[in-house]
Amino acid sequence: MDRNRTLGLPFDRIPTPCYVVDTELLGKNLLVLDDVQKRTGVKIILALKGFAMFSVFPQIRKHLHGTTASSLNEARLGREEFGKEVHVYAPAYKEDEFADLLRISNHITFNSFNHWKRHRERALAGDHSVRFGIRINPEYSEVEVELYNPCRPGSRFGMTIGQFKGEDLTGISGLHFHTMCEQNSDTLKRTLDVVEKKFGRILENMDWINMGGGHHISRADYDVDLLCDTLNAFKRRFDLDIYLEPGEAIALNTGYLVASVLDLFQSDGQIAILDTSATAHMPDVLEMPYRPQIVGGGEADEFAHTYTLGGLTCLSGDVIGDYSFKEPLGIGDKLVFMDMAHYTMVKNTTFNGIPLPSIATYNPTSDDVKVVRKFGYEDYKGRLS
Repeated sequence: MDRNRTLGLPFDRIPTPCYVVDTELLGKNLLVLDDVQKRTGVKIILALKGFAMFSVFPQIRKHLHGTTASSLNEARLGREEFGKEVHVYAPAYKEDEFADLLRISNHITFNSFNHWKRHRERALAGDHSVRFGIRINPEYSEVEVELYNPCRPGSRFGMTIGQFKGEDLTGISGLHFHTMCEQNSDTLKRTLDVVEKKFGRILENMDWINMGGGHHISRADYDVDLLCDTLNAFKRRFDLDIYLEPGEAIALNTGYLVASVLDLFQSDGQIAILDTSATAHMPDVLEMPYRPQIVGGGEADEFAHTYTLGGLTCLSGDVIGDYSFKEPLGIGDKLVFMDMAHYTMVKNTTFNGIPLPSIATYNPTSDDVKVVRKFGYEDYKGRLS
C-alpha cells in the first residue's frame, strides 16, 4: 500500500533502506541562511559534524562561505569537495596531523592555552595565512540535556575567563564559543550578553569571533529578525568578522529514511521488523533520545493498528518506538522516517555487518531520483582488519 503519496516519492525507484535528501527543501533552507548573511554581513559555514553529504556541496557552496571541521578527515573533505574556507576546532590535535591542518585550513581554534603553546611555534612559523583562535567557555548554557551541554561542570571544552589571566595572546586573532543545541535566537542573545560581559575587553583586541552552532535558523518558529538584530547590534559594538557554523540548520527537515517491513509477529503486541536500525542508522534516536515521525504514522493507539518497530541488529534495545497506522502493515510496505538528513549519515555504523543505507537525492519538480551511493560488503570489511 502507498501511505506516503503526499510526499510524491517514487518508491519503485528507491532501494531500502535509503536516505533521501530533497534538494528543493535543501534550497529553501539555504535561502533562509543566505538572507541572514545579507542582512548582517556575517559568514555562515557548514558544520560537517552534522551534515557531510558532499554530493550536494555544489548546491550549498552557492550560498555558504565554507565548512567547519573537527578532525583532519573532515577538514580534507571540506577543502577537497567544498573548496571554500576551512575552519577547524578539536579538543586536541595530533602531532603528526598538525602540518596537514596548517596546509589546508583558514582558521584553527585551540581548546586550551596549554595546547596552543605546544603548537604555537609551528603555527606561527612559515608563510601561511591561517588565523588562530581560542575556544572560550562562558560558563553559561541553556542546554538542558547534560550529554549535549558544553558548559556543564567539568566541561572539557574551552577556557573560562579566569584562565585568561596572565596569558600571552600574541598570535591569537579570534575567539570561538559553542554553547547551544537546537535553540532559538533569544538563547543566542542572552549568551552574547554573558560573553560580552566576561570577554568584552579581550574581544576589543580580536579580529573575529565564531559563535558556533546549535542555531536552528531554518526551523519554522525560529526568530530570524531577532537573530539579525542581535548580530547587527553586536557588530556595532565590536568591529569583528562574525562566523556562525550550524550543521543541523542546513539539512533540517530536508531528508527521509525510507525503510521496508521485513517481518510481522506477536510478542505482547504487534512487532514489525524493518530493514533499518535505530542504533546503526539513526543513532540519535537512542542517544538523545527522541522519537522520529513517520509519514502516515501516529502515536501508539492513536490509530487502529499499533506496532513496535524493531531494527535489524541483535541489540535488544534496537527499537525505534511504538507507532500506529490506520491500516495494518504488510510485508514489503515502505515506511518513511522524517527529518533524517542530519546526524544520520555522519554517525551511522555497520554494527552486525548491517549494510549502510543507500544515499539518494530527489528533485520534486523534475521527479528525478538519483541514487548517489550504495554500500555493501567491502564497505563493512574495509573498516576492519
